Amino acid sequence: MSIPASERRLHASIAAHESWASTPDRTARTAPGRAAQEAKFLEQAGGDPARAANLRKAHYARLTLKSIASRRKSRELTQTAEAAEAELVALGGAPDVA
Repeated sequence: MSIPASERRLHASIAAHESWASTPDRTARTAPGRAAQEAKFLEQAGGDPARAANLRKAHYARLTLKSIASRRKSRELTQTAEAAEAELVALGGAPDVA
């Protein structure tokens, strides 16, 4: 029997939280990843630290734009769902209450 994706995600989330809970030095645990990311920016900038800083800022600005777009889409979908539910209630249907 196959485990549903939502249940697998929940298992993975629990494991991740337990792993972080048992990590005494969170900064040390993430240091290799931060160093690798900084090295990537420096390599893209041809070894110029000032250009690497600009590349890093551009990267985080792109992430910010993606976050804004995602939140906007979520808000719009919620509004659409709420409008559809209100229309259903107005037509005499019962709202879907979980």
